Amino acid sequence: MDITTADHEEKTVLFITGRIDTSTAPDLEQAINRQIDGQKRCILLDFSGVTYISSGGLRVLLATAKKLKNPGDKFALCSLSPEVLKILKLAGFTSIFSIYPSEGEALAGW
Repeated sequence: MDITTADHEEKTVLFITGRIDTSTAPDLEQAINRQIDGQKRCILLDFSGVTYISSGGLRVLLATAKKLKNPGDKFALCSLSPEVLKILKLAGFTSIFSIYPSEGEALAGW
């Protein structure tokens, strides 16, 4: 899994490629926590390059949502593949997270 970061004013986008599984989920959590520790409170995860997410990855998403629940905080996902979206639906996470079709639509919606 690879993660690259881009800042758009007060918004941070993490572009993730590869599989988010039990061996890579801690890396994702560290990358997100670095942003939060750096006072980045509007975080978008771009899943356009993600082919799979395991329960370990879902746990990271839940933990992040709990950290970013203050007024003014934003946390969302975008560009999910049909396979990843199916996993999120089965886990009941589509009602928990804001999910956008694309990065542009997510950033415009904030």
